[in-house]
Amino acid sequence: MQERPKFLVVCGKNKKRSRTAEFIFKNDERFYIRSVGVSPKSNRKITENDINWADLILVMENDHKQKIKKIYSHLEIPTIETLNIPDEYEFMDEELIEILTEKINSFL
Repeated sequence: MQERPKFLVVCGKNKKRSRTAEFIFKNDERFYIRSVGVSPKSNRKITENDINWADLILVMENDHKQKIKKIYSHLEIPTIETLNIPDEYEFMDEELIEILTEKINSFL
């Protein structure tokens, strides 16, 4: 049996978008999920351990992808996919949940 993939979901401060993704998928049997932010002001800031843990990194904006590649250039970084979800939603916003559900499911 194949091991469940590990998805790391990243946004700016880990307050709205990535946190919503983790919340709605935390009990999903198909994969593991963690959420982090790239900002020093993040609720949970991305670390080397997060990079090493992940099989796939899903970022909300291309800028997040560039920051990860720059900060962790010394690591073997897993594939990073950009979801293109702007920072205009609140935590657990109904529309955000729909978008995240569709986009994250497309990677399974």
